Amino acid sequence: MKSKKKRPATYSRLKIKASTTDRIGSKLLYQYLVEKAKAKGISGATVFRGIMGYGTSSKIHSSKFWELTEKLPVVMEFVDKTAKLEQFYVEIEEELLRMPKGCLVTLEPTKILLQKQGK
Repeated sequence: MKSKKKRPATYSRLKIKASTTDRIGSKLLYQYLVEKAKAKGISGATVFRGIMGYGTSSKIHSSKFWELTEKLPVVMEFVDKTAKLEQFYVEIEEELLRMPKGCLVTLEPTKILLQKQGK
């Protein structure tokens, strides 16, 4: 009888591109999604704020030091096993579709070279 080798897990990066002012309920979109990902046990999440960008609206948004409430691009990135991220997306898809503003969601394969916990 041959022993079955366990296939290594396939990992991916789920990226959601939106705006810093987008909300779900009373929470900012990025805050809501990072907290939900943490509660669902997603391995890692990072939010990046852009200084300039545009989406399908073709309106360019950029950072200006005199503006107090800037509408800027934001990218939320989640890393975990592909299947876990696909399930997470299924759980948030309806909420994203109900948002009045647009967003872009991508899922990209990734290779984890090192995942070291800090002290």
